[in-house]
Amino acid sequence: MMEGTISNQIRFLRFRNREMSQAELGLRVGVTRQTIAAIEAGKYSPSLDTAFRIAQVFNVPLGEVFQWNSGANPGANPGPAS
Repeated sequence: MMEGTISNQIRFLRFRNREMSQAELGLRVGVTRQTIAAIEAGKYSPSLDTAFRIAQVFNVPLGEVFQWNSGANPGANPGPAS
């Protein structure tokens, strides 16, 4: 199984968009403020549907909101391909 974590830029995007509150984002997406807080803190991964709705609120591609960080050592150099 591929290991890794999902990070997000929700807090940055909220503040770039009129300092939108978690509650306002939740209303616009259709989830609670607590759900937005948990997603933002990395304690909960949203459904694909919710992830797309969050990106739509900010009018950005999904990849600008959420990023996949693989379990590989970021400083490791894999070397040349064989």
